[in-house]
Amino acid sequence: MVEPRAEFERQLDAIEAKVIELFAMVAEDLPKATQALLTGDAEVLAVLIERERAIDALYPEIEELANREIVLQAPVAVDLRFLLSVLRIVPELERSHDLVISIATGANHSLNNELSTRTVRLVGRMGDLATAMWRQAADSWYQRDRSAAVSLGERDEEMDELHSSLMAELASGKMAVPVAMEMALVARDYERLGAHAVNIARRVIY
Repeated sequence: MVEPRAEFERQLDAIEAKVIELFAMVAEDLPKATQALLTGDAEVLAVLIERERAIDALYPEIEELANREIVLQAPVAVDLRFLLSVLRIVPELERSHDLVISIATGANHSLNNELSTRTVRLVGRMGDLATAMWRQAADSWYQRDRSAAVSLGERDEEMDELHSSLMAELASGKMAVPVAMEMALVARDYERLGAHAVNIARRVIY
């Protein structure tokens, strides 16, 4: 017979593994989304949409497991904080991958042929920065690194600066209005991805 505590710890490990899987999907798919946007590669978009289906299935599964352990085990202290943190960050992970898909959908509109050189450069930098932030957020969760929130906050300020620069470029009139409007939404998506990474790192402190 399995001891109750041993079984509980096994369930916590299973939840942790699934959360890390979600982190990996966001961190791995973000640079692919930037690639799809800037190259017009619709095949990459199709792969990302397939991954979105996997996330849509995994997200409620994790929530159900975490809620079940809270009800059945009535955990306290570290275990309770872990489960509550899972319930708070999993929706952010799911929404973040939605933003990844939103960025990648630009591949369907062949925006890459209509972007100014500076826009391409700024979007590339935002994509690289967002990817780095998400990898750091994933590491901070896995390693329980409480110092990551400060570093990510600084990187988020850099993201805000890039966002402002891109918005100025979009307002310069170098591109057609519909293209500029769509790229403004892309800029917002990158900015929100940075904010989600910071929020998740703050949950590690909790």
